[in-house]
Amino acid sequence: MITEPKKRDVALIVDDSPETLRLLTDALDGAGMTVMVAMDGAAAMRIVDQITPDIILLDAVMPGMDGFETCRRLKRDAGLSNVPVIFMTGLAETEHIVHGLEAGGVDYVTKPIVIEEMLARIRVHLANARLTQSARAALDVSGRFLLAVNRHGNIMWATPQAQKLLSDNLASGAGDEFVLPEPMLQWLEAAQKGKTGSKASAMASFPDNEQLRLQYMGKLGPNEFLLRLAKDSSASIPAQFSSELGLTTREGEVLSWLSKGKTNRDIAQILGLSPRTVDKHLEQIYAKLGVENRTAAAAIAANASRRNS
Repeated sequence: MITEPKKRDVALIVDDSPETLRLLTDALDGAGMTVMVAMDGAAAMRIVDQITPDIILLDAVMPGMDGFETCRRLKRDAGLSNVPVIFMTGLAETEHIVHGLEAGGVDYVTKPIVIEEMLARIRVHLANARLTQSARAALDVSGRFLLAVNRHGNIMWATPQAQKLLSDNLASGAGDEFVLPEPMLQWLEAAQKGKTGSKASAMASFPDNEQLRLQYMGKLGPNEFLLRLAKDSSASIPAQFSSELGLTTREGEVLSWLSKGKTNRDIAQILGLSPRTVDKHLEQIYAKLGVENRTAAAAIAANASRRNS
């Protein structure tokens, strides 16, 4: 049986020091990696236009565009947002380390570089990046309406379902340049600091489409925040529909979608709920309507809809 050769990881080294470039190139090549080099930020940007590296080693202090600005520009590219960046510099003050992490770096190594330590850090960050990619690939096929943004509101990644919902419901679409509007940036800042108060305020509506809402799910990294997208259908359901049947607004939404032939899983995705929560709502609905199954509940909902239309 013939096995394919193991894919070589690709490292991009960006440093204006020929000695550092030579040292790292020899070490990484000896570790079985393919190495690309750039002596300034502009050259690095040209390289990543042609090929996406698996990891980037970036000198913080370079003439012209420094490493911090280079990292920020690299991270604006959605295709590079998950590529780990390790900063290299002689600057060891806390403020410089924080600056590097805020720019999008995942680690910070001070010069002179200890090769064994650098290789160990590279192995760890490559493994973490692969786990992240695998997790996101799983989310892509799970039907989840999830996306991640940075603190400036730029989308870093989104599942196909979230991309489609954004594109279908916002005039600006969900292209590469899509950015959360200013009111939602203020909400995001409050949410990540835990200042949104009630659970309801942990969600925010888009100014251009109040039915489209985001829920803050948590922080994934120094500058990456996970959000869940949902379309609130309550505005399309008359208030008297729920009150006439003795249901809460949320129960009315669940029943309305059930009457349209949606499965529990469909309803969960539409309303941004868990399937278990939908099941519990249906139990309450059946009890309040005095029925035992979804067919009977759907028939009652259809009659109520006709009276309110």
